[in-house]
Amino acid sequence: MEFGIQRTIFGEEHETFRRTIRSFLKEEVLPHVPEWEEQGETPRDIWRRAGEIGLLGTSIPAAYGGAEGGFLYDALVIEELGYHGIGAPAWDMHGHIVAPFIVEFGTDKQKQQWLPDMAAGEKIASIGLTEPSTGSDLKDLRTQAVRDGGDYVINGSKIFITNGIIGDLILLAAKTDPTLGAKGVSLFLVDTATPGYRKGRNLKKVGNKAQDTAELFFDDMRVPADSMLGGKNEGWRILWHGLAQERLVVAVRSMAICEAALDQTVVYTKDRKAFGQPVFDFQNTQFKLADHATAIEAGRTFIDRCIEQHAAGALSAETAAKAKLWTTELQDQILNDCVQLHGGNGYMWDYPIARAWADARVHRIYAGTNEIMRYIIGRSL
Repeated sequence: MEFGIQRTIFGEEHETFRRTIRSFLKEEVLPHVPEWEEQGETPRDIWRRAGEIGLLGTSIPAAYGGAEGGFLYDALVIEELGYHGIGAPAWDMHGHIVAPFIVEFGTDKQKQQWLPDMAAGEKIASIGLTEPSTGSDLKDLRTQAVRDGGDYVINGSKIFITNGIIGDLILLAAKTDPTLGAKGVSLFLVDTATPGYRKGRNLKKVGNKAQDTAELFFDDMRVPADSMLGGKNEGWRILWHGLAQERLVVAVRSMAICEAALDQTVVYTKDRKAFGQPVFDFQNTQFKLADHATAIEAGRTFIDRCIEQHAAGALSAETAAKAKLWTTELQDQILNDCVQLHGGNGYMWDYPIARAWADARVHRIYAGTNEIMRYIIGRSL
């Protein structure tokens, strides 16, 4: 989409990287998406290729194998994945959600152990928070970690874990002091080859079909005490610190999906004819698309400001919540209208608009439901 207000947050070096990402996605990822959707997961060789061209370590320090580019480079990767309708591989979970926790809170040993292989695509990361009985509320976690000598013994389960089937590392939340509620949660960096770590089903989803989503079980899983990320009972503080970025990641992707949906629908309605004229020429079509183009430009301006603030370390939890709420609600409106303007073809899986409609619905659920976003915003007023 061409903007009336020119974007100013990216320089020429950023746009050069964007062109590299776009070329890679078009040539090496998009042609294989239907095959990966059938398989329900993505192959390791595409993760390694992404590592080779620098997609996975954009914010990882150079000392640990990354590009040390900062969140502006993260945003480029997220935007291009969203615009091209690529829900898997789940590189944003790996590189823009899990990796920053290790960069910020990991010991040098933990960073050396995980970050170089994550940047190279040799190790795939996931995060384990959600359980069958709890989602956004960490105080009700049932997975427990009990100290035993130099180890912690972990028992429990997780569900809806992105990269849970193919992952090598999970950032796992567990209760280390059940009497403290959410403040008794700790985080552990767990190798998925650890005895007692058990994978359940690769869950069947409405969208993001090439992205594996697992149920996981931990049966007397013994991990060394030095696998804890941060201090004991520091899990909630660490997770809260990272929530602004996680929600901004969703917002950045959602804006790109909105832009792609509008672009696709403009092209489709100009080509598709009904009652002897292009669908685009009907007033109803132009009015809807005009409204969406305006909302997208306003949203893009807001999200670019959020990206700038986050890159400067100044994005508040409330603003991040507004970003996720606004973009994902807008995304639903735009995708619904764009599917409708595609007519019957909009319901066919071969059309990108149908995939986008199915893939994007989860954005109002994960990284904190939109109801939670409203709660965060409301209590700040």
